[in-house]
Amino acid sequence: MPDQPPDFGTLLDALSCCQVRFVVIGGLAMRCHGSAHLTEDVDIVFARSPDNLEALVQALMPLHPQLRTINGPVPFLWDSRTLRAGANFTLITDAGDIDVLSEVAGVSSFEELWDRSVEIDLFDLTIRVASIDDLISMKRAAGRGKDQAHLLELESLRRLLAEKDVPATGPDSVDERGA
Repeated sequence: MPDQPPDFGTLLDALSCCQVRFVVIGGLAMRCHGSAHLTEDVDIVFARSPDNLEALVQALMPLHPQLRTINGPVPFLWDSRTLRAGANFTLITDAGDIDVLSEVAGVSSFEELWDRSVEIDLFDLTIRVASIDDLISMKRAAGRGKDQAHLLELESLRRLLAEKDVPATGPDSVDERGA
């Protein structure tokens, strides 16, 4: 895989064009809500219906997904059977890294995450992004050291938005690297 910045627009466009049901979480979702956090990958939660699994396969297939490991990318069979057999996949693609998750600590189900998500316009696409409350819940449940600063920032953003009575959606612009 080329060593270049991730192209979030290409990844999200591929998912949108194939009508994958997904919600953006993680660093990119934080940026969409106004965070200063920079990220190097896209994190999504996806619905596990058979049609959606096939749509997800078709969306990422042209981007040559491989499993991302600490020892480098590992080729594997990217098909709906593989998706059915697993829950969460960390992938490297021609457009950058993407974490494709069906189970995330801190949220009870994809449907509830979807219902609480917000639609935003990003890269000329309308996508669903996890709510600030769900992002906070996921960060708390993950319990990683790096999430502590994220939690403080998200909680501050939630307070600021509540004071301004602004919907919990994002900044005017997010570049292709979430910057």
